[in-house]
Amino acid sequence: MTAIIFSALAMTLIVGVRYLLSSGGFALATRIKHPGLYRGLEPQMRREIGWSLASAAIYGIPAGVVAWGWQAHGWTRIYTDVDAVPLWYLPVSLLAYLLAHDTWFYWTHRWMHRPRPFRIAHAVHHASRPPTAWAAMSFHPVEALTGAVVIPVLVFLIPVHVAVLGLVLTIMTVMGVGNHMGWEMFPRALVHGPVGRWLITATHHEQHHAAYRGNYGLYFRFWDKICGTDIGLGDFAAAHRRSERAAADG
Repeated sequence: MTAIIFSALAMTLIVGVRYLLSSGGFALATRIKHPGLYRGLEPQMRREIGWSLASAAIYGIPAGVVAWGWQAHGWTRIYTDVDAVPLWYLPVSLLAYLLAHDTWFYWTHRWMHRPRPFRIAHAVHHASRPPTAWAAMSFHPVEALTGAVVIPVLVFLIPVHVAVLGLVLTIMTVMGVGNHMGWEMFPRALVHGPVGRWLITATHHEQHHAAYRGNYGLYFRFWDKICGTDIGLGDFAAAHRRSERAAADG
């Protein structure tokens, strides 16, 4: 039992530090590239950090239990020998994890926008108006729990090399933070080109936060397109004008 608790605490610390480093790094990049973009949002950012650190524990505990089970008892389908499967399986497993995660996220996120779940849980995330780089994990515990279970479940179902799993977590972190920071890190040619029609970017997710509907995906736009919930790209300038008016009214 002691080993399980230690693993859960260690993973919670890892998730929390990863959040602080990644969100802090993107926040610093925002300060350098767009000085003053977060001006007046300091109380909101403090709330975002508080909710996010609470979410880190909710993400870290199941991850720590799974990590302990993998190391101590060989649970999960995580493997370390790169020669255990053909090399072509590495990118296939990466895509499989991203697609499965994206599917789970789309449907749980869409459910969160039903009136009762939104009022109980998802309103915490949408209280960030506009979101900042600190908002990526700013979730009510109920919402954090829906996000915390997906990767721990997938490692029992889909074989994955430990390095590929690390890449999945890196992509998840970069996309989660990048899509909330209030400006677009990808070049305009990508966002408005053929790739951007299928890849979720900050510009795409901005429209979700502006309209409170549609654009529910995490990595890809295909579920939104299939289900008729893709509402196009957002407008960062309009978002920050709304923020400035709200601050002036407040």
